[in-house]
Amino acid sequence: MLKLATIALAIMLLAAVGPARAQHPILDKVAEKVIQKYQSSTCEQLWASRGKHNEEEKRAVAFLRSDPQMREEFFNRIAGPIMNKMFECGMVP
Repeated sequence: MLKLATIALAIMLLAAVGPARAQHPILDKVAEKVIQKYQSSTCEQLWASRGKHNEEEKRAVAFLRSDPQMREEFFNRIAGPIMNKMFECGMVP
């Protein structure tokens, strides 16, 4: 199973892309990894990992909080697949 730490590290790299951000190649890869993690995880695995964040994940969240445009782009890409899985697992009403 893909570790969120790997995803968090990749998100941190988004800050370093600078001018290449218009194409979002790293964002594409990170979003795909996050989607794959949710789609390949069982509901039990998702419930068990809910609310657990390591330092890299906390830094990634801080990055997304500091860059509203990148956060919007990232969430637009992952929202549908992740919300569907969370709905299937009873994690959202």
